[in-house]
Amino acid sequence: MEPSSLQTSDKGVIRWISVIAVIVPVLVAVLLFMPSKIDVGSDWVYFLPHLNAVINSAATVALIAGVIFIKNGKIDYHRAAMTAAFGLGAIFLISYVIYHATAESTTFGGEGWIRPVYYFILITHIVLAAVALFPILLAYYYGYTDQRAKHKKVVKFAFPIWLYVTVTGVIVYLMISPYYSF
Repeated sequence: MEPSSLQTSDKGVIRWISVIAVIVPVLVAVLLFMPSKIDVGSDWVYFLPHLNAVINSAATVALIAGVIFIKNGKIDYHRAAMTAAFGLGAIFLISYVIYHATAESTTFGGEGWIRPVYYFILITHIVLAAVALFPILLAYYYGYTDQRAKHKKVVKFAFPIWLYVTVTGVIVYLMISPYYSF
C-alpha cells in the first residue's frame, strides 16, 4: 500500500477502533447495572467466572511470551502469541458479558485490611479494563499492518495496561471466589 492510501485507511480504521472502544465498555456497564438479568433457564453460567480466570491466566502467559519472542527477534512467534492473547481477550469479553447479563454480581465478603486492598485492585482493574481496549486494538492493528514504528509507540502504553488487567482479573477472581454462591 502506498503511504497516502495507508494513512487514509488508518483514519477509517482508527475511527472504528474508537467507536468499538467506547461501545464495549458502555455495553458492559449497562449489563452490569441492568435492573433484571436475562433468564437462561440454567445454572451453566455460574461456571463462567472460573473459565474467565483460566482465560485471563492464558492471556497473561501469551502476553509475556509475546514480549519474550519480540525481544529475541522472533517476530512470527510474537505475532502468534499476541494473536492468541487478542483472541483470548475476545473470548473472555464474550464470556464476561454473558455471565454479567445473566447472573447477579457477587459481593466481596472479606473484612479488615483485605477489603480496601480488594477494592483498590478491583477499581483499578475496572478503570484500566475500560480504557485498555483502544490502545490494544490500535497496537494490534499497527502490528497486523506491519507499521512497526506506530506499533512500538502504542505498545508502550497498551502492553502494561493489558498485562495489569489480565493479572488483576485473576487476582480479583481468587479473592472473590470464596464468596460465590451457586
